[in-house]
Amino acid sequence: MATPTLRQLEYLAAVADTGSFTRAAEQLHVTQPALSHQIRALETALGGPLLERLPRSVRLTPTGRAVLPHARAALAGADRLQAVARRATGLEEGELEVAAVYSISLGILPPVLRAWHRQHPGVRIRLREYAHADRLQEAMAEGRADLAIGPAPEGWEGPIRELGVEEFTVVLAADDPLADDPLADDSRADDGLREGRSEGRTAGSVALGALADRAWVHYAPDNGLADLLDQACARAGFHPRAAVRAEQTSAAPLLAAAGLGPALVPADIIPPQFDGLLLRPDPPIRRTLTAYTRTRPDPLTVAFAELLAERARINPAAAEQPADHG
Repeated sequence: MATPTLRQLEYLAAVADTGSFTRAAEQLHVTQPALSHQIRALETALGGPLLERLPRSVRLTPTGRAVLPHARAALAGADRLQAVARRATGLEEGELEVAAVYSISLGILPPVLRAWHRQHPGVRIRLREYAHADRLQEAMAEGRADLAIGPAPEGWEGPIRELGVEEFTVVLAADDPLADDPLADDSRADDGLREGRSEGRTAGSVALGALADRAWVHYAPDNGLADLLDQACARAGFHPRAAVRAEQTSAAPLLAAAGLGPALVPADIIPPQFDGLLLRPDPPIRRTLTAYTRTRPDPLTVAFAELLAERARINPAAAEQPADHG
């Protein structure tokens, strides 16, 4: 029998507190399918159902009511254990400067920062965001950050830790003609692409060449995703025309959903309950994400890098169609 993990116990407590898988997933900054998967794994490990799904809410089963106090005690014990370790290793107070490209701060970083704050409440995080991977690497080289999170740096001499692969999705308006394409079935919002990434379900797909005659929601020239989109389209045999250029990465999916044109967007930044059509590029567009530090990182930086590697929810599979670092 598998041993329950602290993450599974945390998920159970969140569902019990909110009475909803949807609200718990939003609170934990995870997708609902990923949350459901972990709850099912916990139920399997403990030998029975813990939650009863009702039409408008969720409630604990008798087994769930018996388990929940022990789950909370285990989580509290883990927090106390971490506090003891922090005092012993000098990780109780301080400031850590973290630099990241925009898609990281919008996607994988919030749950990591949430976990860090709970484990290290006396350590302040100063987050610096960069539109381009080259600017990110320059900030690290100039000593403006303790740790950087983004595409793999070129020629970096310090430690580099691979985190996983960032997937990209094509975003279109919900009423786009491609919504009626059989290949686009089950590709809306969380129940399509995002569930496909979490539990292997196939989402709709589109070849970028099929969108060659469209005007795109592009990115400002100093945004690394502008290079990535241009290079991906070049591989498909065309150069994308820009209907609009977005300075902020987060604006691109909203503009595309509003009907201004297709956008190529990191899948992890799509907000919950997104009102748009999500299609997987065919072939896939992915880039490897890393965390890198100076040659001799201090204990705080090492601790954050380890938590990042543990908590960052990124596809671990190797990229089949890697994009340029952008």
